[in-house]
Amino acid sequence: MRHFLQIAGGIDVMPILAALAARPEMWNQHNLRTTYPGSPHADADDILLMFNELDGDVVDDIQTHPFDAWYQLPVRALVLDLMHRVGGVQLGRVMITRLAPGKQIAPHVDQGAPAEFYSRYMVALQSGPGCVTKSGDEVVTMRSGEAWWFDNRAEHAVLNNSGDDRITLIADMRLC
Repeated sequence: MRHFLQIAGGIDVMPILAALAARPEMWNQHNLRTTYPGSPHADADDILLMFNELDGDVVDDIQTHPFDAWYQLPVRALVLDLMHRVGGVQLGRVMITRLAPGKQIAPHVDQGAPAEFYSRYMVALQSGPGCVTKSGDEVVTMRSGEAWWFDNRAEHAVLNNSGDDRITLIADMRLC
């Protein structure tokens, strides 16, 4: 595969899912990504963990900073372990996205620092049969507890044709 590479499997994601279930108010506290005009992410819900300064515009800055959720959810060990596993030297955007059954992230190509400076990784926190991620001409079904690199510079999209929410942690990392 050219657009996907499975990095790990068997990751214990239950502590994060339990924390998300206990804190539903964390979703969409910062909704710039999903409400920006023409956003391919309009059907998704977000929790921003590490992100650029929010000033009313989607920016492509290299520098990110932690949001409250970075400290309130048990994600740091997972993200930093993944960063160590892939040889990451700088952490970029980190977010958790949720896609309801029957919804999609429309086809799009990422640009700016999230695509040109960083490499993108996804950890499937909750993903069942029918949740598909497309990049270029390839399609994968990520199972809960799997971590993947994927090519966000190619046109990509997500379809949730399952009966449950698809919940994914996304982390951008600069490699050595």
